[in-house]
Amino acid sequence: MDIISAYHQLGSYRAAAEHCGTTHRTVKKIVEKFEAGQAGMPLPARAERAHNYDLVADLVAERVQKSHGRISAKRLLPIAKAAGYEGSARNFRRLVAEAKALWRSNNHRGRRPAVWEPGEYLVIDWAQAAPGLFLFCAVLAFSRWRFVRFASNERASTTLALIAESLAAESPWKSRRLLTLETRMQVCPRNRHQERIQPAAATVRRRRLRRCAWSAPCAPNWGPSRARYRG
Repeated sequence: MDIISAYHQLGSYRAAAEHCGTTHRTVKKIVEKFEAGQAGMPLPARAERAHNYDLVADLVAERVQKSHGRISAKRLLPIAKAAGYEGSARNFRRLVAEAKALWRSNNHRGRRPAVWEPGEYLVIDWAQAAPGLFLFCAVLAFSRWRFVRFASNERASTTLALIAESLAAESPWKSRRLLTLETRMQVCPRNRHQERIQPAAATVRRRRLRRCAWSAPCAPNWGPSRARYRG
């Protein structure tokens, strides 16, 4: 027997609750909801329950704003008690955490964090295996696919030809961006007159792939560039 039928037969919340193995408050809530739905009336809105930290909520928000979300609840608690707060430290920590979360949501850095997709980036790098022998490696992010080739040099034509070969080999994934740890990457055919860069420390560069440009026949026409590309 369900709660509604038990209430209609027994006539009281407590009797129906004892029969169904629940509390009288649960029976009352279910019966009122059922009767309101039968009558076509909207359910009554739940009243907002007052908290014991409502008195110092504005004070906490002001201090969080002034400290740029860095102040701790431990430092704020004596100030709140001096202002009239009589609740527990646990409730006050919850209030400070909510105020900090609200401040961070309204004062974020202006852009969402990057969300990587499987196979979106093709990561390449060079390594010297022996004198005069170099190793080219391309790896698809978030996968076990890799492309390895040996070469006798690290020239632009060799690099671009191997990139084109790796792109043709990983056709099922169709990666859209290239991630390289070398700033010697050739990025623009219009800057052939500029010299090659040899950085002291490798830095990460992200580049968008244009499949029409990353082809072996076009590789000899590409030259070094000083331009810093931000993909």
